[in-house]
Amino acid sequence: MIVFILCATIFSCSEYKTSNNNNFITVLGIAQDAGYPHIGCKKDCCNKNIGDNKYYVTSIGLTDIENEKYYLFEATPDIGEQIKYLKSGVANKKLIDGILLTHAHIGHYSGLMYLGREALGANKIPIYTMPRMKNFLENNGPWSQLISLDNVDLKEINHNQNIQLSNELIVIPFNVPHRDEFSETVGYKIIGKNKSALFIPDIDKWDLWKKSIVDEVKSVDYAFLDATFFSEDEINRSMKEIPHPFVLETIDIFMDEDLGTKNKIHFIHFNHTNPLLNQKINLRDSILKLGFNFAKFGDKYNL
Repeated sequence: MIVFILCATIFSCSEYKTSNNNNFITVLGIAQDAGYPHIGCKKDCCNKNIGDNKYYVTSIGLTDIENEKYYLFEATPDIGEQIKYLKSGVANKKLIDGILLTHAHIGHYSGLMYLGREALGANKIPIYTMPRMKNFLENNGPWSQLISLDNVDLKEINHNQNIQLSNELIVIPFNVPHRDEFSETVGYKIIGKNKSALFIPDIDKWDLWKKSIVDEVKSVDYAFLDATFFSEDEINRSMKEIPHPFVLETIDIFMDEDLGTKNKIHFIHFNHTNPLLNQKINLRDSILKLGFNFAKFGDKYNL
């Protein structure tokens, strides 16, 4: 499989990197929950000079220019920098119009703490969350204090039920199988006037999902998919404890699909050990030549 990747010569296209549209997605982070460099990591992968590259924890932003609305998917530990970037040059004084959460693992919700008394002291920022996640936030500190102080306003959402953000923007949450210790886990389908996207930063394995990932990718224009680990022998821990679809597995699933389908896939949520995050140029180029893409901080995708 790896040999085939390294020898492939098909090139992908990249027309989505900037935006002049009314509605668009912005990549605000691509790293796994613990970020990069990783705490306690003394490996070469954490000791490199990352230069101007931004390796914030995985998040995407949704911009509605016409209605002057800005939404965040995930509340990461890097939420301050991510909102600052999303709204750079914007006169709108409101911090954010809503935050949509996927689940209760640290990189996806712990940024909520910066909305509280010790930091921003926000006023009823809408937080879109599934029922079990909502219950978790309501009944466990320090998150419950955000609610009692009216820093946040929890909006319950449900599997496969539309969230109408505007006349031209609809978001649909859907359950995916993952380690659900404290909450359910969802991905999102984001539907704009002209284009749509999938956002699935965490899932155990594609074949454990009731839906076909191939069919779901074909139904949208962009698919931001879990790329936590490149392969099985990447870390010195049992992968059964922290299952994710390996990038090699995802590539294999889509290998026989046409170039247009492969082009839709943008890998995201890279662990610090993933060689694709650490700029293994030859490896990245070989995957790009197969038609797949990599999410990059600051890239914009028209909807």
